[in-house]
Amino acid sequence: MTPNPQISFQRGVVQPVECLKAGWELVKDQYWLFVGMCAVAMIVGSAVPLGILMGPMMCGLYLVFFSKRRGLPIEFGMLFKGFDYFGQSVVAALLHVIPIMAIIIPAYIFLYVGMFAAMAAGSASDSGGVAGLMFVFVVLIFYVAIVLVIILVSIGFMFAYPLIVDRGLPGFEAVKLSFKAGFGNFWRLLGLSLLGGLLGMCGIILCYVGILLVFPITLSSVAVAYEQVFGLNQGAVSPDLPPPPPTF
Repeated sequence: MTPNPQISFQRGVVQPVECLKAGWELVKDQYWLFVGMCAVAMIVGSAVPLGILMGPMMCGLYLVFFSKRRGLPIEFGMLFKGFDYFGQSVVAALLHVIPIMAIIIPAYIFLYVGMFAAMAAGSASDSGGVAGLMFVFVVLIFYVAIVLVIILVSIGFMFAYPLIVDRGLPGFEAVKLSFKAGFGNFWRLLGLSLLGGLLGMCGIILCYVGILLVFPITLSSVAVAYEQVFGLNQGAVSPDLPPPPPTF
């Protein structure tokens, strides 16, 4: 266990394949209800920039997942109970979105400035082909670095909304603890993210509509991973899903 003034967590316990299996078991008997909730959450959450509404929507989804995990009845309206955590979820959302935007916006500026600079250098000399290849190489390295940073940030934030909902943490504290637990289970969470990404790609192939069919499974798998790392704070665990794996 890793010490924390309030909450402890386990390292290296996330099992990516088992998370996806348990996530499917969690939602399958009310699958279309979860599809509807995830679709509404994505639409409402995308309606306002900077994730202002995405935070409450994600809190609402995790509230539903945890209620279902405890064997409690759920209904569509529970999704909007995420607004009970509005202030703290917005703090977490801004802490997530703003750093990523701070990376992406300069990246686009760099891309266009570099592109015009390479075109100008090519028209001014005979070595334009070499300059163009060098520019492409630099851009490739630059964007690989950006993708890696975004992956690190995303894994660090993976448990922020569940911690707000399940443990009642303030947004900033939830983000801090999420980063500690996320990096304590980094490679396993990376595997879970890659598996979820593969499912998402399969959904995109189905004319993008299919991705809505994948969201309940990928998001519920994160809820299962959260339980493996932190455990649920209150209530009995429903017996129809496997318990978190033991640690040695």
